[in-house]
Amino acid sequence: MSPFLHYFRAQWAPSVPRELMAGAVATFALIPEVIAFSFVAGVDPSVGLFASFVISIVIAFAGGRPAMVSAAAGSVALVAAPLVQAHGVQYLFAAGLLAGAMQMLFGWLRMGVLLRFVSGSVRTGFVNALAILIFAAQLPHLVGANAATWAMLALGLVVIYGLPRISTAIPSPLICILVLTGVAHALDLPLKTVADLGLLPDTLPSWSLPDVPFSLQTLQLIALPALAIAMVGLLESLMTASVVDEQTDTPSAKNRECTGLGLANVAASCFGGIAGCGMIGQSVSNVRYGGRGRLSTLFAGAFLLGLMVLLKPWVAQVPVVALVAIMVMVSASTLDWGSARALLKHPKLSSLVMLATVVVTIATHNLAAGVAVGVLLSGVFFMFKVSKLLQIERRGDAQLVYAVRGQVFFASADLLVDAFDVREIECRPVCIDMAQAHLWDVTAVQALGKVCERLRKHGSTVQVLGLNAQSQALAARLDLRLDGI
Repeated sequence: MSPFLHYFRAQWAPSVPRELMAGAVATFALIPEVIAFSFVAGVDPSVGLFASFVISIVIAFAGGRPAMVSAAAGSVALVAAPLVQAHGVQYLFAAGLLAGAMQMLFGWLRMGVLLRFVSGSVRTGFVNALAILIFAAQLPHLVGANAATWAMLALGLVVIYGLPRISTAIPSPLICILVLTGVAHALDLPLKTVADLGLLPDTLPSWSLPDVPFSLQTLQLIALPALAIAMVGLLESLMTASVVDEQTDTPSAKNRECTGLGLANVAASCFGGIAGCGMIGQSVSNVRYGGRGRLSTLFAGAFLLGLMVLLKPWVAQVPVVALVAIMVMVSASTLDWGSARALLKHPKLSSLVMLATVVVTIATHNLAAGVAVGVLLSGVFFMFKVSKLLQIERRGDAQLVYAVRGQVFFASADLLVDAFDVREIECRPVCIDMAQAHLWDVTAVQALGKVCERLRKHGSTVQVLGLNAQSQALAARLDLRLDGI
């Protein structure tokens, strides 16, 4: 096999039947959430469904993570809702267009590396919070439901979890949909169907630019919402890509994913759709049922459009409880069950970061807010740990030598200053050995300069030895006098 064919097969279709079936499962998992997210954003279901179709098609070719499913997402819907309520859906399309341009710019600037600053504890919290939110999103369909709904849910879960024990040739969620739809139709059960969730599209999406004035005032209205959409979308997509990386043991091109998502959102906005991002629940479902290449993502989008337009009468009859059963399964498979046991084994600060990410995400229903809090706490705790590693050892009598070891930055600078008691030194010569230390920022250099200045005021001569080249360069830029270096 030629290198090109090997690359094409690995990227697109390691196994065509599995790719198609996994994409079909992802499509059915998309339908209830996309419709629900459309209502959250205050737009017709067709806006979310058209967006999901366009985004899936474009991201299959332009994205950086094969087998990842991207579509209209809840986090973006939450950000977009105020703009729709205040100015209408056309301004949402304009904001999506601008957000896509921003995401492409982020990709070209190679800002995908920012995911490295998200710790493992934050990622675990992100996944757990998402699993809980996916399950919580199914509760409105179950609270106050009749006995038939609960019975069909139980039957659906039996099919989903029981069928793989017999055969895995066909994904059990597809069989679940067929079985529950057949039983509901045969027994004429009083169940809510997909048609009851909202108006489904009956035509293909058409190309058109947002119907808004191209003016500075319009830009001022959409700039901040567009930035929020861009950042939330990038964060969720990169986190989802990371989860798929771990599940498939393969790497992804994060910068390409940023650019691809931006291009997909530009296309979706021009086809009358809401901006979107990576869908972790559907991506996990896709991978779980064999999706490994871009074909599964491409088919998920194409199949969604086919279901909504060509097979609308049949899709409309699918009981919502069948989709709920699938999403309950997705929620259970997304949750990191081992993280509960790890709470007792992991360091307390790491566990606190994970729990804070979960709590904030659930409280705000905003994955971006939870991850932001988690990253902030991780940074604070990391700086606290590093600052405690600074060691200052005092030697000698007639001439005092202070050996500094560790990292000196804004969080540990005060420890350096406090280590020198000018009243005890009393005019004796002082040597500050910085050979095993590093000055990281302006605060650190200023702290060392403050120590030297205080010692000189109290009659001591000061030598600073062993300062590395980077620290010396920083001190020189600040024009600080550090004798003896």
